[in-house]
This record gives sequence, structure tokens and C-alpha cells, in this order.
Amino acid sequence: MRLGLYGGTFDPIHLGHLILAEACREACALDRIWFVVAGAPPHKPGGRTDVNHRLEMVRLAIAGNPAFEVSEIETRRPGPHYSVETLAEIAREQPEDDLFFLIGADSLVDLPHWRSPEAILRLASLVVANRPGFGPEPFDVPTEARPIHRVTIPPIGIASNDVRRRRVEGRSIRYQVPRAVEAYMDAHGLYRPQT
Repeated sequence: MRLGLYGGTFDPIHLGHLILAEACREACALDRIWFVVAGAPPHKPGGRTDVNHRLEMVRLAIAGNPAFEVSEIETRRPGPHYSVETLAEIAREQPEDDLFFLIGADSLVDLPHWRSPEAILRLASLVVANRPGFGPEPFDVPTEARPIHRVTIPPIGIASNDVRRRRVEGRSIRYQVPRAVEAYMDAHGLYRPQT
């Protein structure tokens, strides 16, 4: 199986995440994409919405797409969680699968500063979605690295921190997140408006 792995805090998941995942699935002929909900990412300490809410919002957002699935691999082990460790664990559990690691071009710039970037490049093929202002590989790719695939997606001006801010300010997020995700936020009082 050609398995795409798309990690993130998804706090909250929004339509930009879904558009990126679908574009990468189609461009790289991926059979499945796992949305790997970050448990305790080292670069974003504290201040996250409870992981159970984030998992449920992702489940609601991807409902109806048989190629999309939620992965709890990071949420069932203690953190901090590093991408290289998650990829290695999935490679052990899914030895027959061909792994593809979905990231934005902005993350590619930071990749040399991640834990064991060379191992990441050996464990999975990178699928890099364009981001305005980010061009070709900003570092020398090791010769033993798996291929890097570039995927062009339309510019999407949606970010999770903007969605949270709009909610806190009592502003609309309609058409930025799936309606089921917005209803879930309302039902659970997530990202409450300031009073």
C-alpha cells in the first residue's frame, strides 16, 4: 500500500488541511492517508486543545472520504513526539507499505533542524506541498534519501491559529472548517468567544 502520513496538531483541522491531503493523495497515487494527530510535539509545548477533542474534530472532518483515516499512534505513547520516531514505528508496524510523509514547503525549510532528518528521508518519501515564498530544497538532500515529490495546491489563506482567533473574537469561521467541526466546537465550547 502507498500510505501517506500527514502529521499535525490539527488545532483545529480546517479545509486547507483537507485540500492539501487530497491533492497529495491524487498527485502521488496514495492508497490511504493517515492524519497523525500530534500528541506532544516538541516545537509546540503546551497550550493545545485536549487531544481527544482534536482527534474527534479530525474524524468529523474526514468522514466520507474512504482514503482518509485518523491515526492515534502519537497519542497512545508518552511525548514528546518526534516525526522520525513516529515514522520508524509505522515502518515497523507496516513493513509492506511504501511510506510518504506529507509536509508543507515551510516545514521543509526547517527539516534540517528536526531530530534525525537523514533518517526521515530514508524512512519515507517526502511529499512537499507548495507554500508562497518557499522554493526548492533549502539543503543538500542525502544520496540515500527517498524521492521528494512536489505537489502544487491552490493558495489557501486558512491557518489554525487564525481559526482559533476568529472564534475567540466571536467572528465567523464558516467555509474555513467543515460544518461538522464547527458544530463540534459549539457543542464543546472550544475556542470560546471573549465575553
